[in-house]
Amino acid sequence: MSPPPRADFDIILRPHRSLSPAGFWVVMAIVAGWSFIGGIVFLAVGAWPVIGFFGIDVALVYWAFRASYGDVRAHERLRLADGTLFVHKIDKRGAEEQFSLPSYWLRVTLEQSSSGPERLVLSSHGRHLVVGSFLPPDERALLARELTDALRRARTAGAT
Repeated sequence: MSPPPRADFDIILRPHRSLSPAGFWVVMAIVAGWSFIGGIVFLAVGAWPVIGFFGIDVALVYWAFRASYGDVRAHERLRLADGTLFVHKIDKRGAEEQFSLPSYWLRVTLEQSSSGPERLVLSSHGRHLVVGSFLPPDERALLARELTDALRRARTAGAT
């Protein structure tokens, strides 16, 4: 079996995580600690039924964070090799989509959307594909520049 062709451009895009897994457990420990202390205070003044609500509160905060981390599997891989840009998308549920676009005619554009921020669109032969939708605008613009440069280098190398 032959080795895969050398990639001219290969990047994996992932949504930004503002809180690390260790940070999550620190936040949960603080929330649980405060809820425990609050529960003890209410127990001391005779309002023992309130303790259950503090427990529910901790469980809801935990559930909210876990739901927010649910898209940890989501990512996109862009790989430019042998005159083709391969795009492999995996959504938060694990569903996969694969696309291949010939790189010679591929256009990389940042389109301003009427419903919000700009989109990074890859276009070739009438096909359009939006990538990096979860990236912040400055990272999307950087990706567009880097991909355009890689396409230019690949076209130049292919012409010689």
